[in-house]
Parts: sequence; C-alpha cells; structure tokens
Amino acid sequence: MPEVTKDIDAENTFSDAIRVKDHFNLSIAGTFSATVTVQRSLDGTTWRDVDTFTAATETYGFDPEPFFYRAGVKTGEYTSGTASVRIGDPDYKNQ
Repeated sequence: MPEVTKDIDAENTFSDAIRVKDHFNLSIAGTFSATVTVQRSLDGTTWRDVDTFTAATETYGFDPEPFFYRAGVKTGEYTSGTASVRIGDPDYKNQ
C-alpha cells in the first residue's frame, strides 16, 4: 500500500504528494499547536485546500477521480510541537 508520511515541526512544510483514487486514509498524530491543511491537485503543481485540522485525528476521504493529495502547515499557521501526518491509499492499483 503506497503512503506518504511527514513529521512537521515548522511552517510552510508539507508531505510529499500521493496520487489517490476512491478511499484513502488520513492520520494526524502528535502534540502540536498548528493548523494542518489537506490539499489536492489535479496536476501536482496547483494546490487547493480541502480541509483543515487543529488536533490529532484519524479519518478517511473519498475522491472518485485520481487526484494528488498532500498535508502540511502553511506559513503563519505553526506555533509549536510536531504534527506527524500520513496519507495512505489502501486500494492502490497502479493508478
């Protein structure tokens, strides 16, 4: 199962992108004071915000089309701590 992970302890820091289709998992762990933003992109270059989190969470998403996803902390949205993010695609089929 492909996945991307990143320990974020500074602003303007994002995970690598992962291409997902259908269901995907999102995990945000750690003790931090920051806003973690999940973004998606059709081309891996132009990113659009889709959700934000200010606390640890375990959730999943669904996208019927193949898109790139990443998670991170934008400039001005980090105070302290480390947010460990993970995006995984359990149904990856060499998209």
